[in-house]
Amino acid sequence: MLALRVVKRLGDFELAAELTVPRGETTVVVGESGAGKSTLLRLVAGLEQPDQGRIALDDRAYTDSVAGTVLPAWRRRVGFVFQDYALFPHLTVAENVRFGLRAAGIPRAEARRQAQAILERLGVGDLAGRAVTGLSGGQQQRVALARALVLEPEVLLLDEPLSALDLRTRRSVRAELRSLLRQLPCVTLYVTHNPVEAMFFGERIVVLERGGVTQTGTRDDLLRHPRSPYVAELVGTNLLYGTLGRAGGDGAEVRTVDGPLWVSHGAAEGEVFATVSPREITIYRERPEGSAQNVFTGPILELVPELPGGERVRVALGTAPPLVAEVTREAVRRLNLEEGQVVHAGFKATGVRTYI
Repeated sequence: MLALRVVKRLGDFELAAELTVPRGETTVVVGESGAGKSTLLRLVAGLEQPDQGRIALDDRAYTDSVAGTVLPAWRRRVGFVFQDYALFPHLTVAENVRFGLRAAGIPRAEARRQAQAILERLGVGDLAGRAVTGLSGGQQQRVALARALVLEPEVLLLDEPLSALDLRTRRSVRAELRSLLRQLPCVTLYVTHNPVEAMFFGERIVVLERGGVTQTGTRDDLLRHPRSPYVAELVGTNLLYGTLGRAGGDGAEVRTVDGPLWVSHGAAEGEVFATVSPREITIYRERPEGSAQNVFTGPILELVPELPGGERVRVALGTAPPLVAEVTREAVRRLNLEEGQVVHAGFKATGVRTYI
């Protein structure tokens, strides 16, 4: 298991993160650009050193600011796949893969054998003699993976490994990469800003926001219990936070900073999270009467057709609190919805789920 608790300051930015990464499964770190994801990987690899903290694999410290331990990068059995792959352009495919083996003192013939074996495993053995500059994006990715895996690393770090690929290639290699990662016995830490990739690859998902870990869990944990607006947006739901009062005959009231929210039942009295699926929200031109107990008013900020056919449309609303609704394309046409228009968003108390 890889365990880290680090602080790293870069100008006005501070990364202060704590997490554990078990062996034999893929842990995904997801966050927006500038959240500190790549810095986290560089600290594990030893390419940068934390200002404070400790990084250890099992009982072996890579870095310990209290004990004064700093294990140099070349002594860490870490494989690193960079976002742009960082292949040596003047070397062939096989020479790129053999580079780390030769640097580690592996005899030339054995290095050739090991390099060819890993290239064959990744389906690019026939490219061994090719120059890397003539390879496609998908082929370069496989070569970069081969170079990282040939040393049988204890820790594999992947920094946005699919981002340099075009959309079609990304789809075709995604399943292959996930299958490969599931077979590895090492610690695997995969960084991405893409929510689809996070859900696809992550057996455990770590959410990094503005340099801090805000949530860690399985896909189901994040889908069912988001704990920040970013996580809620990541999984496609609406998140509110407030204080749940005593339940009455018509349900219970959650007191939020933006006003009351009615729910059909509550998790427990006290501070709670509340989620509302965008599909539970109905858009009205006139304020509704009747069963929609929660009604919020505000302008339409965005109308975004959902892929692949645009039959449903996500409607971002400037209400207080901000909400996202998902309606049919026919509803958009019938209500003549457009950006800037002030509308009413309503949903029933039964459409709200609360948890602590």
